[in-house]
Amino acid sequence: MTRITSVSLRRVLDSRGNPTVEADVLTESGGFGRGAAPSGASTGEYEAIELPASESIAKAREHAVPRLEGVYAGDQRAVDNALRGADGTDDFSAIGANSAVAISMAAAKAAADVLGAPLYQHLGGAFRGENFPIPLGNVVGGGEHAKEATHIQEFLAAPVGAPSVSEAVFANAAVHAAVADVLDERGVPAAKGDEGAWAPPISDADAFEVVDEAVDRVEDEVGFEIRFGLDMAAAELYDDDAEAYVYGDETKSADEQIEYVAGLVDEYDLAYVEDPLDENDYEAFAELTDRVGDRTLICGDDLFVTNVERLQDGIDAGAANSILIKPNQIGTLSDAFDAVELAARNGYETVISHRSGETEDTTIAHLAVATDAGYIKTGTVGGERTAKLNELVRIADDAV
Repeated sequence: MTRITSVSLRRVLDSRGNPTVEADVLTESGGFGRGAAPSGASTGEYEAIELPASESIAKAREHAVPRLEGVYAGDQRAVDNALRGADGTDDFSAIGANSAVAISMAAAKAAADVLGAPLYQHLGGAFRGENFPIPLGNVVGGGEHAKEATHIQEFLAAPVGAPSVSEAVFANAAVHAAVADVLDERGVPAAKGDEGAWAPPISDADAFEVVDEAVDRVEDEVGFEIRFGLDMAAAELYDDDAEAYVYGDETKSADEQIEYVAGLVDEYDLAYVEDPLDENDYEAFAELTDRVGDRTLICGDDLFVTNVERLQDGIDAGAANSILIKPNQIGTLSDAFDAVELAARNGYETVISHRSGETEDTTIAHLAVATDAGYIKTGTVGGERTAKLNELVRIADDAV
């Protein structure tokens, strides 16, 4: 009764006002699912290919939709294999990863709807309250997300001591508000970047002081441990010609970048550092992981791009100790699950993540619970970000 009878595709807006792909999947028994593809600004060289929304929709209607009709929505791998077969490339460059991931997520929701089960249960996760994912909240941003702000792309609140997901969510919101207060006290104006983080025109060094002070204030108020972390998006800082990381007028060699990041981990007790080095430098990732990996998560995003082959290369090299999981980065939920499973078998933590161009789709909240991920990146404020956070609160409440 879960055979797919129709797949509809349309253009909708993402959080940056750009067109993206939304898919509706209907089954013979009336099961319905809807999924919408996000879009990244800071994208890895090896990500699955996103086509312009209209082109992707046209290609998917022509090549994928006929293959999907009659496929069991409850068999996620069958759905995703049909998408792979319709595309015929390694990177979804024929139909677009944006249409592929929207359909993949919509089919999963349609199957869950038929079962009358929450999506996280259908995706294979029995709720484990003690292992609920810790939300990482973007509170100060720059890089590709906000021009004229910090070189480091994201400063992330990490409420590692929160006794519940609800308290963690509200703690991150409080840190976001406290950052605004600290900036105001310093007379620093701040607009917001793509993800709703404050984007003040200050140096990285000043940003560390601001976030550290904001975290301390909120930690005192809530009474549990809050640390913070970074997404350095170092591939965006790396200049191939200069073979150096460029911070305005200053450059750092790979060795100097390793020293810089290791020093930040020591000084600020960072809980998390994402993409601290270039996406092709497994050796430098391994050296940094060896230095500080016992104290913090060194997370590969552009390094791994949710790809099992690149993750296996990293495992073999000892590069990083965690992986960012973005379904649209690889194209389907099945591919994302494969990366999670490989990471778990090799002791790597998993961090389920949103993108800078987001929609109100809440699939990643369910994916984080289903896969028992240690962390989830959702942002902190903004309707497309709070959609995921509020869904996590609902899942926790429903599972009690």
